[in-house]
Amino acid sequence: MVTVEQLNDIIAKGEQLDVEFKSDRRTMPDREIYEEVVSMANSKGGVLLIGVEDDGAITGAHPRHGDVTDPPKLQSAIFNNTVPSVNTRISVIRHDMGQVIAIEVDPYPEPCATKSGKALHRTIKSDGKPESVPFYPRDQRSRRVDLGLLDFSAQVLEQLTFADLDPLEFERLRQEIVRLRGDRSLLDLSNEEVAKALRLVETRHGKLVPNVAGLLLLGRENVIADVIPTHQVHFQVLDAQANVKVNDPFRSPLLKTLQEIGSRFAARNEEKEITIGMLRLPIPDYSPSGFREAVNNAVLHRDYTRLDDVYIQMHHDHMLIASPGGFPEGVTIDNLLVHEPKPRNPRLAAAFKRIGLVEQTGRGVDRIFEGQLRYGRPAPDYARSDSSGVRVTLNGGEPSLKFASFVYEEDKAGRPFILDELIVLNTLFVERRIDADHVSKAIQKGASEGKRVLERLLERGLIEARGEKRARIYHLAAALYNRLEDVSGYVRTKGFDKIQQHQMVLSALAARKDKRITREDVADLCKITTAQAYHLLKKMSKDNELELHGSGRGSYYMLKTRN
Repeated sequence: MVTVEQLNDIIAKGEQLDVEFKSDRRTMPDREIYEEVVSMANSKGGVLLIGVEDDGAITGAHPRHGDVTDPPKLQSAIFNNTVPSVNTRISVIRHDMGQVIAIEVDPYPEPCATKSGKALHRTIKSDGKPESVPFYPRDQRSRRVDLGLLDFSAQVLEQLTFADLDPLEFERLRQEIVRLRGDRSLLDLSNEEVAKALRLVETRHGKLVPNVAGLLLLGRENVIADVIPTHQVHFQVLDAQANVKVNDPFRSPLLKTLQEIGSRFAARNEEKEITIGMLRLPIPDYSPSGFREAVNNAVLHRDYTRLDDVYIQMHHDHMLIASPGGFPEGVTIDNLLVHEPKPRNPRLAAAFKRIGLVEQTGRGVDRIFEGQLRYGRPAPDYARSDSSGVRVTLNGGEPSLKFASFVYEEDKAGRPFILDELIVLNTLFVERRIDADHVSKAIQKGASEGKRVLERLLERGLIEARGEKRARIYHLAAALYNRLEDVSGYVRTKGFDKIQQHQMVLSALAARKDKRITREDVADLCKITTAQAYHLLKKMSKDNELELHGSGRGSYYMLKTRN
């Protein structure tokens, strides 16, 4: 059951892909309820709130069964007027501003429609607001792909023959296996045997027929353009004013496309050098391995049922890689690093792994993150992703040569960092301070794992902690700031010591007209947390320097009056 508190929280966040507000001033027709339920079931599920205006104002819902709204009756009506029948959970919430009906809907594993035959799904408009739109067959197929119920790349192309595959692409495949150290058992096989081993063809009436994965990897370019018109990749270079200087589109087979993009990237990926002993260490603008993995993911996990293209844009200070189709069901920005691999095109993914194009473990995202972090740059940013596409930003600009040198030296000394440790060190390098909650969110794991990462870094002497246990703040250690040749950064990060904080509070009280100070004032003054400010003020009260006035949010401190 949805409580009043939960209702307030949902309304406060506004309408979203999984939240819909509906006014009931003129009594919302049952037909519209069924349509909204179907729309949510065909998307990611969600909650429909009847009696709430678009701006979040609660104006109340009319009773739907005489003088009351009977949840079981409404649930039954929805069940009997949707095909397949959709189960819902109904709550009638008595809010101070009026009664609200909440209908919770789970995502359905197959396309749904109203009993009258109307199929809808949820999408985001250009203004960022959600709406329900017709759920066409192409959208239904894409939905099944997202749910993992359909492997589009495994579909057999009955109209084609083995001759539609290009012998030159088979040779390219063998060369890539050698270069990438893929499955060498494929090298001595004939073209037909390679295609069968990688499951890129199926036998139909005694003849080999390509599937979608086979055509994408090994097909002739003109055939790909005719049969899979959704396949196109753009490599673009934009200047600081976002003017397109280079726009190279590719419809060629994937292996050739990836090679062409790789060569264009390498020609523009400039490097700086830092000397470590007798060695010169090159620091590229962008990690080549991280870039390759991001591009491989873009073409491998894209939704080939959508008439959209993959875009690889090289801006003056960042790269943007956009791939059609949102994250697979269950994968979000907040669990991207820890969710088990869930390829949108399993047949194509299996071939990529045997060739050596992607990680056998399926943890390619880790490599994208590591490529950014080891050079002291911000982590890859997926914030622009939505239900229509996955978009990752790789920030470039001036690299931290000292940070990259430090990571390299630790590797050479046999003390390499795991990804979680790199995330924490990089965050501290960029943001200066971090707490345990921030660590847990950054590594996308629980609090206990976050604490273990912090403890390991503390034991290595790379970070320091200050403050009380429950409000402990972490920052890079003095020794590490010395290695990074940023001693002043350590002084700024560590902040004022307790003696300085004590004197600052006394000086502030002396300067204030009202001669009073709050916990929030002290936190802002000394650049510490409110919990730390509380402990500082409490100690000064215990030492008879200050006295507390009031309680709760209205409390403040004044200098202790002397008799």
